[in-house]
Amino acid sequence: MSMRNVSVMMCAVLAVGFMAFAADEKAKPFKATCPISGKAALQDKTADYKGAKVYFCCGNCPGAFTKDTAKFASKANHQLVATGQATQVKCPLSGGKLNPDANVEIGGVKVGFCCDKCQGKAAEAKGDAQVDLAFADAAFGKGFEIKKK
Repeated sequence: MSMRNVSVMMCAVLAVGFMAFAADEKAKPFKATCPISGKAALQDKTADYKGAKVYFCCGNCPGAFTKDTAKFASKANHQLVATGQATQVKCPLSGGKLNPDANVEIGGVKVGFCCDKCQGKAAEAKGDAQVDLAFADAAFGKGFEIKKK
């Protein structure tokens, strides 16, 4: 095989790989829940929060959110993780190292814990209490980090 043929084949492989990656990125539709209403959020209705963006269902919700962020913090923090703007680094209850076998799905987000005790607490809680347990500001500060842009 000549050098030219090898070069052409390498370019073809890279092009196919890039197209597959680009198609995979496009295949992920935007999905977020408004922390105010619980309805589907829109990408163009946002408010800045903790160095990231929180998405809302309409133009009225960002104002309500900024007036009282503490009231909606748990759901906003949950949304930051659900939209990939924040990642989990430690247990949100203890701040301890994550145990790969101790997980609970909370509102469509897989949340890890350090031990069975913390996992059990989260599994027992339901609805908003479960979101508050794992995503309240104190828990969010212990267990999650906003991704750097």
